[in-house]
Amino acid sequence: MNRISRILIANRGEIAARIIRACRDMGISTILSVSQADKESLPAQLADRTICVGPAPPKDSYLNVDYLITAASGTHCDAIHPGYGFLSERPELVDACEKNDLIFVGPSSENIRKMGNKLTAREIARECGLPTIPGSQRVERLKDAIDATEEMGLPVIVKAAAGGGGRGMAIIETMAQLQSVFDALSFEVHSAFGDGSLFLERYFPNARHIEVQIIGDRFGRVIHLFERDCTVQRRHQKLVEEAPCPVLSAEQRTNITRAAVELAKSIGYESCGTVEFIFDQDTDKFYFLEMNTRLQVEHPVTEEITGIDIVKEQIRIADDYPIGYSQEDIHMDGHAIECRINAESCYKDFAPCPGLIEHWRPPQGKGIRLETHCFSKYKVPPFYDSLLAKLIVKSNNRNEAIDLMHTALKDFVVQGINSTVPFHIALFEHPDFLKANINTTWLEQVFMLQFRGKNESN
Repeated sequence: MNRISRILIANRGEIAARIIRACRDMGISTILSVSQADKESLPAQLADRTICVGPAPPKDSYLNVDYLITAASGTHCDAIHPGYGFLSERPELVDACEKNDLIFVGPSSENIRKMGNKLTAREIARECGLPTIPGSQRVERLKDAIDATEEMGLPVIVKAAAGGGGRGMAIIETMAQLQSVFDALSFEVHSAFGDGSLFLERYFPNARHIEVQIIGDRFGRVIHLFERDCTVQRRHQKLVEEAPCPVLSAEQRTNITRAAVELAKSIGYESCGTVEFIFDQDTDKFYFLEMNTRLQVEHPVTEEITGIDIVKEQIRIADDYPIGYSQEDIHMDGHAIECRINAESCYKDFAPCPGLIEHWRPPQGKGIRLETHCFSKYKVPPFYDSLLAKLIVKSNNRNEAIDLMHTALKDFVVQGINSTVPFHIALFEHPDFLKANINTTWLEQVFMLQFRGKNESN
C-alpha cells in the first residue's frame, strides 16, 4: 500500500487543476505535463513542478505516449493520471505504464479494449443480460448498411465502432440520406480513430441519455453512485448534466443501476467508469449504449449528491486500496446541475472564440462550485477543447437547483471573449427544460430554433 507518492498529470485545463487539488489533499506530489502553449496556465501554477512535453499541437505533446512516459520516469513519478480525453482511453498508454513500472490511474488495458469498441461492448452487455439496442454488426459497404436499415426500419443512427465523444455519428431518416453520408462518414471516422468501421442501431427519437457512475476495485467489489441525466445535447455533445435523473421512478433507478454494476462486474472492472444508457420515453424502457472507461467531465454532479470524491477514489484504487464503503452506505442528497461554459459564440453557430479574457468574475455563494483553469488576463489558446469552466450548483431539489443556477449564470462575468453563458441563461428560462419535458433532440429541434429567432429579431 501507499505506492503512490508522486503523480504525473497527463492533461491540461480544468481537469488538471481538479486532479492537482485532489492530490494535494492526499499528500501526493504533482508533476504536470504541459505543452509550450500551457506553460503559464493555472494548473502549471498549482502543480509542484511542470515539465514541457512538446509544442502546442496535441499530437506533439498531450498525445505522445513516449514523451509522457519519459517525463514521468525522469521525474521519478509513481503513477500517471490521464484525466479525460487525450490518452485516457488509449490502452497503449496503460501498456507503456506497465512496461516502465508506472501505475496507470484508471482501469486495465483489457478493460479499455473490451469497452472501447462499441460492437464488442454491446455483445458483452447482451451476454450479461442487459437490454441492448437493436442493431447491425460491422458494416463496411453501403449495400450492407442499406440491407441492415431495411431490416431494422427507419430511423437509424450510424456510429463508428471505435468512436467516442459524439464523433462519427449520423441520424438517418431516409434511404437517400444514408446513401449521401455513408462514405463520407466512414472516411471521417477512419481519419479520427484509425478505424473506419461503422454499424447501425435503431434510433429512438424521444429518448433521454442517462449514465450510471460506477466504481470497481481490484478485489472484485463494484458499487454505483446513482445516475446522471445528460439529455441536453448539441451534435451529440453534452452541454448540461444533472443528478439524479428527474424522470426515473425508484424501480427504474434500481434496475438501471443494477444493470450497470452487473456489466462492470462481468469484466472485472477496476477504477471509476460510466455505463451509458438510452431511455426511451415512449415505452419507459432503457437500453445499453456504451461504457466510458475514464473519469467523465460531468462527475462533479455525482460528487455533489453522494459526497464521494471520485478523483480521490480513482487514486486510492490505483494504489491497491479496496473501496472503503458498501452500496448501502451511498445515499442521494439533493439535486445537482452542471453547465459547461465554453469559449464559443452561441450567436454564431457556436464558433470557437479563443483569445484574451479581459475580465473573469465567476459567481460565488452557498451551493455553487466552479471547476476552471481560467482567470482575468488568461489567454485561451486555439489548439484545444473550448471548455472554460464547469459551473455546478446543488440544492435541496431540482426547482431550487434551477433557480440557483439561473442566478449564478447571471452573476458570471466573462469579458474579452465570447462564452456560452447567455445561451445557458436562456436555457434555464425555457418552460420545457423547467418541466424536464425534453429529449436528446430537443435542444436542436426546439430550443435552438427559438434561441436563434429571438436573437435575430433583437
